[in-house]
Amino acid sequence: MGLVILGAMALYLIVSIMVVVAATRSAKRNDKSPWRWGGGAALVMYLLVFWDHIPTVITHKYYCATEAGFWVYKTVDQWKAENPGVLETLIADKNTPSISERGDGSITSTYLRNSRFNWVVTQRDASQVFPIIRMDQKVVDREKNEVLARYVDFGSGNRIDDKSGPPGSVRFWMVNHHCDGGGLNQDVLRNFRNGVTGAIK
Repeated sequence: MGLVILGAMALYLIVSIMVVVAATRSAKRNDKSPWRWGGGAALVMYLLVFWDHIPTVITHKYYCATEAGFWVYKTVDQWKAENPGVLETLIADKNTPSISERGDGSITSTYLRNSRFNWVVTQRDASQVFPIIRMDQKVVDREKNEVLARYVDFGSGNRIDDKSGPPGSVRFWMVNHHCDGGGLNQDVLRNFRNGVTGAIK
């Protein structure tokens, strides 16, 4: 697949060069500015493929700056103090099924960690125009319907309803899995989640 993509890119580059050269020669023959015509042709060939690259990067950075992060609303120690002896009784069953709900441009997966806690992961399209996915992970005490910790991140390069097609791996320059620091926040959320999982059966 990688060789196919590289081959297609090389072919497109060759075609683009040929178009620019043809536009430049045509401009010279017709007493036009070869720089304008050649530059215009190059810009058109660039925008045919990369028109949404810079807007996607800018939009991704905006979402990361305004909405992404990791929050603890109640620490594990605080929860244990409010629920003495409960955490020690919790058992995680690896065979417990998850619940998945698909909506319009969104997927919510609920993982039943044990008899008390859920790990809820929601992915949805953050933009109607650019390929950016918002991921929201929460550790929830389902008995009290209380969120203990939350992690929000944004990735670019795909849509929820179009993960198998472009941009995807074909337009690899669009792919960015996390905001700056998002991978670290994901690890922190994972550690928090593991802290309330209990013994594994």
